[in-house]
Amino acid sequence: MQIVFDNLGGFGDAMVVTIELTLMSFAVAFFIGVLVAGFRVSPVPPLRLVGTFWVETLRNTPVIVLMFLFFFGLTKVGVKYSAFTSAVIVLSAYTSTFVAETVTAGINAVAKGQAEAGRALGLTFPQLLGLVVLPQALRTVVAPLGSVFIALIKNSSIAGFFTVAEIFGFAIRLNQENERPIPIFAGAAVAYLILSLPTGWVVGLIERRVAIKR
Repeated sequence: MQIVFDNLGGFGDAMVVTIELTLMSFAVAFFIGVLVAGFRVSPVPPLRLVGTFWVETLRNTPVIVLMFLFFFGLTKVGVKYSAFTSAVIVLSAYTSTFVAETVTAGINAVAKGQAEAGRALGLTFPQLLGLVVLPQALRTVVAPLGSVFIALIKNSSIAGFFTVAEIFGFAIRLNQENERPIPIFAGAAVAYLILSLPTGWVVGLIERRVAIKR
């Protein structure tokens, strides 16, 4: 394990990149996911169709395939992004499908009487969703959203294959230079655990604070 201790600074820098990649991707994924969830429960059939198409298409495509298509495929038609930006876009789109499914489940869990009361007050669908339903739905899905976030931390390792210097990417480069795969990738696994375990504790704390008393 000496190789890991000798490169703790490099692992630390890689963890920072992983955190940046995860936070940026989740922020975009959350925005898109909530929007798509709204589409999926919309009274407008074309919007429901768009929401379903987005979720079913991206969710059932391996994220590494999406990354290859975006990172290499679009360059063939002159569309180029940095590896980090490409990773954010792909991870955001892929993760948004799980956010959408989670939020949709939360919306469906809100008592129907809430929506009926809102309609009786003359609220439009966007007003009803944004002011009445979503605030309650999001409070019920904190734990599942936390699981999506933790999964994103691990999925960010895909970016390492595309020269992004996150944890896995750094481990690949370090192993190429030293050929010590067992201690190096064990160190990478520990680095992911250091990020994932505290995240689970924080999510549990948030869930207890915002839980709806029944």
